Amino acid sequence: MKKIITILFITSLFVSCLDNTVVLPRSVGAFNKVTVVATGSLWAGDAGDEIRKSFGELIVGLPQPERTLSVGHVAPNGFTSMMRSNRNILIVELSDKESYTKTYNKYASPQTIVYVSSKDKEGLLAALKNNMKELMQTFKDSDIKLLQRVFFKKRVNDSMYKTLKNLNISLTIPKEFKTVDDTGEFLWIRQHLQSGIARGTGNNNILVYSLPLNEQTLLADNIISMRDAIGKQYIPGSKEGMYMITEAAYTPLTVKTEILGNNAFETRGKWEVKNDFMAGPFVNYAIIDQKNDRLLVVEGFTYAPSVNKREFLFELEAIAKSLRIN
Repeated sequence: MKKIITILFITSLFVSCLDNTVVLPRSVGAFNKVTVVATGSLWAGDAGDEIRKSFGELIVGLPQPERTLSVGHVAPNGFTSMMRSNRNILIVELSDKESYTKTYNKYASPQTIVYVSSKDKEGLLAALKNNMKELMQTFKDSDIKLLQRVFFKKRVNDSMYKTLKNLNISLTIPKEFKTVDDTGEFLWIRQHLQSGIARGTGNNNILVYSLPLNEQTLLADNIISMRDAIGKQYIPGSKEGMYMITEAAYTPLTVKTEILGNNAFETRGKWEVKNDFMAGPFVNYAIIDQKNDRLLVVEGFTYAPSVNKREFLFELEAIAKSLRIN
């Protein structure tokens, strides 16, 4: 009898554990949006100012001013079950100890919660400043991974692209993208936007190619001249003498990053068509692939006149970062 009771008890614990993984609701919330849980006094004070300033930093390269992260505020007593299903949550509070911690899938799935606490307001502000860059990247990476999972479910078989096959790489490409050019050395795919004011003329684009690794291609200062050469060769405008270039009136921003364990450059700026009026933002990843003696380039650019473009560029970033070297 004792054995039966013990077995039933263990079984109930096992079932409870299973239930805990099953009953988590799906998280909700727009991409690049964070819900901040803080008292009114903290939100109205220096801590709130720091969050609004940092999250509200304008994204480089976009023609319209758009914030890096959108933010919503809720007081702790308003952080009810409905609010707890939000996907990205930052909890800022005064406590008897200082901490900066992350929790995943606590109330919903997928979900990222970051806790920042300190003994006083001055310490809280310092903790936010010291961790802000990493904190924002945490939420962005979380959204990138979710978007990549969404795209993975509706991906095409990328072995159909000659260029990807020749470069021995793979990319998660949603079925909405159609081939513009695939020479074996250069791939250009395009998605026509189907909704909103940009419908019809608007489009998202991905470019993939490689360049030999040498003293010129290793210099960040040469990225713009290299992409302009590619634009002239492969991306024509509507008339002769028109082709895509980097907008001369706007200086792109290039930063060092790491992709697949390789050193890389991320460049954000604006493109335009020479002698024409078409223009928009781009994000370019130039990956130093020492093993294969090449500079591997994946770029996303969008054309969506008269509408905000943050989310379009974010989708292209997610696709570019799905790159795998086979």
